[in-house]
Amino acid sequence: MPPVFQSVSPPVSLKAGDPLVNAPDFNILNRFPMRAAPESVLILKPSSLGDVLHTLPAVAALKQHWPSARIRWLVNPEWAPMLEGNPVVDEVLHFPRQQFRGLFGPVRLLRWARQFAPSGAAPLVLDFQGLLRSALIGRLCRTAHFYGLSDAREGARFFYDAAAPVVGKQHAVERYLALVQMVGARVDSPLRWPLPKTKLPVGFDCTLPFVALHPFSRGRGKSLSVAEVQQICEVLAPRRVVVVGRSELALPVMGNLDNWLNRTSLLELLALLGSAQWCVSVDSGPMHMAAALSARVLALHTWSDPQKVGPFPKEAWVWKKGALYQRGFPETTVSSATLLEAVAFCAALFSPQ
Repeated sequence: MPPVFQSVSPPVSLKAGDPLVNAPDFNILNRFPMRAAPESVLILKPSSLGDVLHTLPAVAALKQHWPSARIRWLVNPEWAPMLEGNPVVDEVLHFPRQQFRGLFGPVRLLRWARQFAPSGAAPLVLDFQGLLRSALIGRLCRTAHFYGLSDAREGARFFYDAAAPVVGKQHAVERYLALVQMVGARVDSPLRWPLPKTKLPVGFDCTLPFVALHPFSRGRGKSLSVAEVQQICEVLAPRRVVVVGRSELALPVMGNLDNWLNRTSLLELLALLGSAQWCVSVDSGPMHMAAALSARVLALHTWSDPQKVGPFPKEAWVWKKGALYQRGFPETTVSSATLLEAVAFCAALFSPQ
């Protein structure tokens, strides 16, 4: 088992007003700094959209620490637009995940990894994914150092030269920050969330204010029903509600419902979320896109843990199992609230009439 670098003193909780609420101060961790900036760093974080977004502050801190290092990121093609043209990423490498499904997927993966290794080789490889396949790729590409996280799964830790210590209740953003801090990068607040340039979709009327609603997710048990979408639009009326994302479900025609389902690219979706007064979203990649842009978010959680995978800003609102609270202050629940009461509460905060 590779070593895990422990902190020199017990983790320190930050003040309630700081961005990393109740998170360890990563800058007190024992570091494993390299004596000089590596020529290149290979980032392994192929998916998902939310996880790619969660990794961006860590990579931004790494780029600030080593401006001369060439940052190369292996990512699924569908999420590559978030990294292409991104100021902290020098090269985007595509991971053809779809090719490795099925009975013989592992065999094809091993063959691909061996072919990829010469072009992906780097003196420092950082595995933010923490799975067997990413660990295998990293080990083949590593020419000097290969590091990951202490909670990596599927035996991935056995491939690492060392692992950064993380704890169970940390948010994903905080976990990924620990990995770059271990190699010497300093984590300062406020965190940087570098994003690519965007453009609103053709035909979208940006002159009228709107609330963005992202109601559907690929994750099991996370999506709203069509009836709930309709009820949310009724609660928000006469405010304009722009429904975004992807779904084959048909939405009702309503006076304040502006249906943009299946009509945007990833960067156009980012532009829409950035132009909204605020956003209501189920737990999904687009929810994390909205949270990277603003804390004016109401995240709807069913079974997932908001403290680990909710919107990162402490001021963002979370609704789960009838409880409505700001993510950074889970002990200060506003009250028991239905979904529609939570929406109405945030509407009064973010877009009062």
